[in-house]
Amino acid sequence: MNSRRPPDGGYGWVVVISAFFIMGLTAAVLKNFGLFFLEIQSHFQVMTSTTSWVTSTTIGMFHLGAPLAIVLTLRFSQRVVIILGGLLSASGMLLASLDLSLPWLYLTVGVMQGLGICFAWIPANSMVNHYFVKWRPIAYGIASSGECVFAILFSPFFQWLIKTYSWQGALIIIGGLQLNLCVCGALMRPLEAPQSPIQETKDNLEGDAAELPPKRKVIFQFSLLRKPELLFYILFAIFAAAGFFIPSLFLVPFANSLGMDNYWPALILSIQALADLAGRLLCSWLANMRVVRNLQLLTMVVTLLGVVLLLLPINQSYWAIMVFVCLYGFLFGCVVAIHVTSIVDIVSMEGFENGLGLFMLFRSFGGFIGPPAAGWLVDQTNDYSSAFYLSGACLISSAVFVVLVDRILQKKKCIEAEDQRSNTKDNPDAEKVN
Repeated sequence: MNSRRPPDGGYGWVVVISAFFIMGLTAAVLKNFGLFFLEIQSHFQVMTSTTSWVTSTTIGMFHLGAPLAIVLTLRFSQRVVIILGGLLSASGMLLASLDLSLPWLYLTVGVMQGLGICFAWIPANSMVNHYFVKWRPIAYGIASSGECVFAILFSPFFQWLIKTYSWQGALIIIGGLQLNLCVCGALMRPLEAPQSPIQETKDNLEGDAAELPPKRKVIFQFSLLRKPELLFYILFAIFAAAGFFIPSLFLVPFANSLGMDNYWPALILSIQALADLAGRLLCSWLANMRVVRNLQLLTMVVTLLGVVLLLLPINQSYWAIMVFVCLYGFLFGCVVAIHVTSIVDIVSMEGFENGLGLFMLFRSFGGFIGPPAAGWLVDQTNDYSSAFYLSGACLISSAVFVVLVDRILQKKKCIEAEDQRSNTKDNPDAEKVN
C-alpha cells in the first residue's frame, strides 16, 4: 500500500480494531493479574513484597523491551513484531503453568510475558499513530479502550478460571487466548514509505532490472535525549509509572482485607475498567476538539488521579471505595488516552517511534520500583492503605514535570513566532511573494 500521507481512515480502521484486540490481550491481562496475587503468595508462602516482583518484572520488561521492539519494527515491520509478541506472551503463560518455582514465574510471567506484551503493544501504538493525523486522538482512544473492555470481561472470567481450574490451569487458558495476538498482527498492513519522483521514474524505466537501493541502517536515536522537554517528560514517566501500576496490583488484596468475599473484588475491577473506558473516550474526544493543549489536560488529570488515590483508602466502607474506584478508573483512562500521543507534540511524528521507545525504557525504572516499594510498605505497616498513599504521592509529583514540558514548548513556539515576525519585517517582499 503506497501512501504519501496518512489515510486518516479506510484500512486504518481495520488497524484500529486490531489494535483494540491487542490492547485487550496484553494490557488488560496485566491489569487483572492482581487476581492471581493472593493465590501465588499463598501457594509459595512468601511475603507481599516478594510476590509483587512477579508483576514488577513483567512491567519492567514491558518497558525495557521498548527500544528493541522499535528497532525490530524499523528493521522488519509492525506485523512481524506483533506476531513475535503473541508467541512470546502465550509461551510465557503456558510455561508458567508448570509451577516449578517462584523464580520460574519471574522468568516466564515476568520476562517472557513482559517482552511479549511489549512486542505487541508498541507496534500497535505505532501503527495507529501512523495511519491517522486529523483523527489521531479519537483513533487512539478507540484502540486503547480495548484494554478497558477486555478488563471488564476478564475480571470475573479470570476469577472463575482460578476457582474452577486453579491458578495454574487459568494461566494455560489465558496463554491460549493470547495466541490471537498473532491473528491481530497478521491484519496490521504496514504503510510503505512514499517513493521519491526520481526513484519512481527510475523504476518505471528500468522495471525489474532496476537496482534496489541499499537497506537503510536502523539506529535507535538516543540523540533525542538532548531535548530538555523530552528529558522532563521522561521524568514524568518515571514518577508516574512508580505510582501507576500499584493500584491495579493491590486493589484486590485491599478489598479482601476489608472482608469482601471473592467475587466483589472482581466486580470492583470490572467497574473500574468501565469507568476507565468512559475516561479514555471522553478525554480522546476533548483532545481531538483541542479545547486545551494536550499537556495542560494531562497535568490536570494526573494531579486529580493522585488526589483520588490518596483519598481512596481513608473511608473503608464498601460504597465509598466503589465511588473512589470509579473516579480512579475514569481519571486513569484520561491519562492513558493522551500520555502517549503527547509524545508527538514533543518530538514530532518523525521521531515518535524513538521517542516512545525512550519514554518506555526509562519509565521501566518507575515500574520496577513502584510495586515492590508498595509491597515493602504493606509488609512494614500491615496495611494496604500505605500502597495507595505512595501511588498518589508519586502521581502528584509527576505532574510537576508535565508543567515544565508545556512551558518549554510554549516558550519555543513564542521564540519561533518572534523570529518569523522579524524575518517578515526584514524581508517585506518575501511576504508579498508568498
